[in-house]
Amino acid sequence: MSLLNMGPHGCVWEVGCVRKKREWPRVGELVIATVHRITDYGAYVLLDEYGDKEGLLHISEISSSWVRNIRDWVREGQKVVLKVIRVNPRKGHIDLSLRRVSDFEKKRKFLEWKRSRRARSILATAANRLNIRAEEVIEAVWGKLEREFGEVLAGLEAVAEEGPGLLLELGVPEHIAKAVAEVASERMRKKEVKIAGVLTLTSLAPDGVNRIKKALLEAEAACPSPAKASIYAIGAPRYRVEIVANDYKTAEKALRAVAEKALEVIRELEGEGSFEREEK
Repeated sequence: MSLLNMGPHGCVWEVGCVRKKREWPRVGELVIATVHRITDYGAYVLLDEYGDKEGLLHISEISSSWVRNIRDWVREGQKVVLKVIRVNPRKGHIDLSLRRVSDFEKKRKFLEWKRSRRARSILATAANRLNIRAEEVIEAVWGKLEREFGEVLAGLEAVAEEGPGLLLELGVPEHIAKAVAEVASERMRKKEVKIAGVLTLTSLAPDGVNRIKKALLEAEAACPSPAKASIYAIGAPRYRVEIVANDYKTAEKALRAVAEKALEVIRELEGEGSFEREEK
């Protein structure tokens, strides 16, 4: 499995990711939810991506350790990433878990959600300038950019650089293409993006330091052009990986390549390693 499987999740119109999708979440799906009401036995939450449908986070699914006070873990109004463990559309029940969500999954889901909301905001602004419904622009643009770039915001970043011609080639109507390109250019003036993550590498071999150094050097060399990678120690055995690129799609690809190479090499040298993506 890829280290940074950042594939997008579908969402409904209300929250900014805005593809129409099924009415109910699937078991195993990660969802963004807002804590609505806390009781002695759990917390009721509203699912942001499903029209604020209500779900239950039972106290037994908050943590693997004993939970004395639920408010030590969640509070009203808090945004949380939860995993769907049961769905009963007939009764209107959705059961959710916090303890089954890893830190990596939480950060990845929040990142996807934030980027989807930003893409939605750009398209909604374009619609406002055209004096048409936001859904009309979303329907014309969203699916095309997602198929072409794997993620809508990455596509909008390309549109900001290349102009409306990119959207026209994808079959977007001219008036929408021009408005979207104009807004994207205004909102994405930054020419470089920086993302980062932390590698943890260990080796118990007598020459372990040299083995770790070899893994880091080969990882840095594995960074695909035109992105640039920098790796430096933040306190052994942790090493920060920074990627600078012209767009997020390129940066994410480079970060994945660098991290995977470091882990591949350290394991070949009988060491151990892990990687954690830093949230933006």
